[in-house]
Amino acid sequence: MTQYFISMYQRDGGPPPDLDMDRVMRDLGAIRDELKASGSWVFSGGLRDSDTATVVHVKNGETLTTDGPYIEGKEHIGGFNVVDLTDLDAALDVARRMSAATGLPTEVRPFHEAPPDN
Repeated sequence: MTQYFISMYQRDGGPPPDLDMDRVMRDLGAIRDELKASGSWVFSGGLRDSDTATVVHVKNGETLTTDGPYIEGKEHIGGFNVVDLTDLDAALDVARRMSAATGLPTEVRPFHEAPPDN
């Protein structure tokens, strides 16, 4: 099994007014519940808007902190899931279903290796 980071990109400024957020959350919840039932769900979370981010960068022994995202853009990661699946095809299927539920571009990225058990 491999752990995958599945992230959803959303536009800055919140959801469009015509988006049925109750339906989106219900559909994502159903996907999460299915992943939990199969033992593939590790954890997930929604992120606040990118303007709440703080970037920390240590350079030449000096710590710099900057408000907002590292790179200015029109989109940001709005939420993510960490799943443990058999292969990339299974992860891509989960991402396809999440993208269909949200209408958002969804990225799949494998971890280098599974984290150690705590």
